[in-house]
Amino acid sequence: MRKGRKLLLCGNGGSAADCQHLATEMVVRLTSKRNRSALPAIALTTDTSTLTAASNDFGFEQVFVRQVEALGQPEDVLIGISTSGTSTNVMRALEKARDLGLVTVGFLGSHLGTMKSVLDYAILIPSVETDRIQEAHITLGHILVDLVECDLFGYPTGE
Repeated sequence: MRKGRKLLLCGNGGSAADCQHLATEMVVRLTSKRNRSALPAIALTTDTSTLTAASNDFGFEQVFVRQVEALGQPEDVLIGISTSGTSTNVMRALEKARDLGLVTVGFLGSHLGTMKSVLDYAILIPSVETDRIQEAHITLGHILVDLVECDLFGYPTGE
């Protein structure tokens, strides 16, 4: 972000909601104690016209690919969130991101699933219980936002 890059996020179901939540924390702020500039982050899970058109025209497995192709630039970051590690549409988005030179990150459950080959970084939650994985993912996301705010704006970590 210091170099003008942005964060993209994608996932399904509860993970889609986590994408939206974390993008909002980046754009708005994590806590009212911190007044800082907006950070560029986009949840690829929120534009119903794009989601339905891409699904209709290219299939649900490609639902995030067109957005990555349109919005992603080299050195941007794509976080793919998948409790199972096997979400095909998230996998395809990560493949496209890697092809375009984005940094690829997976927030996953206890298994890399099929995503190992397209991830620069994988953060595994040691559980197979979807609810526990999702709880850990949102906590992980909050920690990530906190670290970014601290690094970019000089806030003390965890305050």
